[in-house]
Amino acid sequence: MKKRWFLCETGVLFAADQILKSYAEQNMDKGEEKELAGPIVLRRVSNTGLCLNLLSGSPGIVKALSLTAAGLVSLSYTLVLFRKKGFWKKKALSLMTAGAWSNTFDRFARGHVSDYIGFKAGDRKLSSITYNLADFFIAAGALLLSVVSLASGEDEKKEN
Repeated sequence: MKKRWFLCETGVLFAADQILKSYAEQNMDKGEEKELAGPIVLRRVSNTGLCLNLLSGSPGIVKALSLTAAGLVSLSYTLVLFRKKGFWKKKALSLMTAGAWSNTFDRFARGHVSDYIGFKAGDRKLSSITYNLADFFIAAGALLLSVVSLASGEDEKKEN
């Protein structure tokens, strides 16, 4: 598959998350909640920190960490794109890059990350956690990258 297809995929994923973040910002009040399907709810939350508002009182550190992480993922993605093999690794890094840059863009453009997807759970603390598509892209990419790495490690053991 051509490099441009992976880059287009990354751009489309970034844009999809930004569109949904803008929708939540423009059409919902903070704390407002709308039921979608089953346990999934749409709500608007502004996260000034990292995951679960970690370091929310240090926006400079949060921006620096976010920019560094997005840069490192992008560097890995760029290096993998120039290899002939590694379709699934490219897919994983495409997801992670789109998610990392979407959240980083939010931090610099809005001063916070807009989260809008929640899940109803038995535990109130779990129910209060809110995500965005970028978070799912990062998690799915990391999981896929882990599986690919484990599978390639098994292949190397078989060759020896």
